[in-house]
Amino acid sequence: MRLTKIIDRATAAPARLKRLGRETRATVIIEMAFAVPLLVLLGFGGLEMAYLTLANTRISQIGLSAADNASRVAAGASLSLPQIRELDINEVFTGVEEQAEGLDFKKHGRIILSSLERNPEGGQWIHWQRCYGDLKVTSSYGLEGTGATGTAFKGMGPKDREVTAAAGTAVMFVEIVYEYQPLAFGKWLGPRTIRSTAAFNIRESRDLAKVYGPGAKSACT
Repeated sequence: MRLTKIIDRATAAPARLKRLGRETRATVIIEMAFAVPLLVLLGFGGLEMAYLTLANTRISQIGLSAADNASRVAAGASLSLPQIRELDINEVFTGVEEQAEGLDFKKHGRIILSSLERNPEGGQWIHWQRCYGDLKVTSSYGLEGTGATGTAFKGMGPKDREVTAAAGTAVMFVEIVYEYQPLAFGKWLGPRTIRSTAAFNIRESRDLAKVYGPGAKSACT
């Protein structure tokens, strides 16, 4: 009896080995074990790139809105030229913070609002400049007072494509800089600085003598 069982087992062994050789279910598990980490990496990488693209779009839109809002300021009586006040500028920056919700803009960004005008000699002039945000950057095109005299200062913007102001009016020129905060691939992406500019001519005549009070001055120190 025992001899018969031994013979049966010996006879069945090759058949079992053949079935094991044809077995493919474990292969799928092994392939998935290798593929899943790569799929996760690609998925998070795609998410990071989408988030970076969205951040670029948001920063661009924030700059456009700030320049547009600053160009629409018209505080004052109907019998005199409208004035721009520190309070009005602060409200523009409040709008920036609201629009940048989720980006932690105050800590990682800076927006620079400049009033580009003509000086008495017909040259371009940055009459005043205000800033918001803790990022330590300055204007790429000039500080407050640049071009106060003479005609050497060509305007604000890239070389040979400068924005200029006409006589008796002003251009609200916005520069916005933001240090992108990655979701998961900070070392892979490296430091990412998003920069954008926008400019709008003021919508109606304005008292260009100065920025009036009240309100705390957002100086670009």
